[in-house]
Amino acid sequence: MGIKVLGSGAYVPTSILSNKQLESIVETSDEWIKARTGIKNRHIATTENTVELAYQSAKQAIEHANIDPTEIGLIIVATFTPEQLTPSTACLVQAKLGLNDVKMIAFDLNAACSGFVYAMSVANQFLKSGAIKKALIIGAEVLSKIMDWDDRNTCVLFGDGAGAVVVEYDQDTTESFYLNSSGDERGVLTTTPIAVVNPLTDNQAEPIHFQMNGQEVFKFAIHAIKETIMELLEQANLTIDEINLIIPHQANKRIIDKVVKDLKVPSEKFFLNLDNYGNTSAASIPIALKEAIDTRHIKSGDKIMLIGFGGGKTWGGCMISL
Repeated sequence: MGIKVLGSGAYVPTSILSNKQLESIVETSDEWIKARTGIKNRHIATTENTVELAYQSAKQAIEHANIDPTEIGLIIVATFTPEQLTPSTACLVQAKLGLNDVKMIAFDLNAACSGFVYAMSVANQFLKSGAIKKALIIGAEVLSKIMDWDDRNTCVLFGDGAGAVVVEYDQDTTESFYLNSSGDERGVLTTTPIAVVNPLTDNQAEPIHFQMNGQEVFKFAIHAIKETIMELLEQANLTIDEINLIIPHQANKRIIDKVVKDLKVPSEKFFLNLDNYGNTSAASIPIALKEAIDTRHIKSGDKIMLIGFGGGKTWGGCMISL
């Protein structure tokens, strides 16, 4: 019993920012970026924002699932780069889908790059209880609007995009979820604070920028992935050889290379597409899932693992089927 994916969708802005173009923006090089991250290009929004990206991926997922959208009882959007603080991105997507009058639960969830697997776990509880029959889960980020484009350690890593799935609860799917967090008091993965600006303060509003400690993130991510894989395998009573594909958060190829080496598994066990998208945070797993389905890396009946890790610090994963 667990989550079954009925349909998937993905949407990225048409504008592409290549490593070569970044050479004219910050002190970096195509060779340096590719060698240390595996990233070649990233998609960057110009006129579209988070709601539009989320909506376009959701529309695809609903069409792929071949369902009546009024069957959806829950929309969760995983994001930490919403278009506005309220209404939630989920509510705005509901409206764009023409589902205003449909009885529905809609809200956003912020667990940074782990957001999509956190949202899947939350949806699983609603589905398992029978409160709803189908859920629309979206990961959507426009990270370019919070990048410090003078910081070569971060701006070369991230891209914009959205991915979505329509899911239901399935009696024949292995139910295996694992979530964890460890308060990031040291600011390993963080944004600059939102200042308190009002008539009683002398504070000035400052741009919000993303910041990270690359070395600490590298160590954290390796631990998080390995721990999550082991936990999911134990819950499902499976070995890693029985898993058809692992789709991790697309952060850095070197992270996955180290996990592959430590676990002594073939690199083909992990699906990677970050070379063309960069790190799209909560959107990276559903974008990769959509691509894995389209390229027939996975098929109906396969055992698929989704693994997330990111700001918070948060991490976790789940097993799904098609």
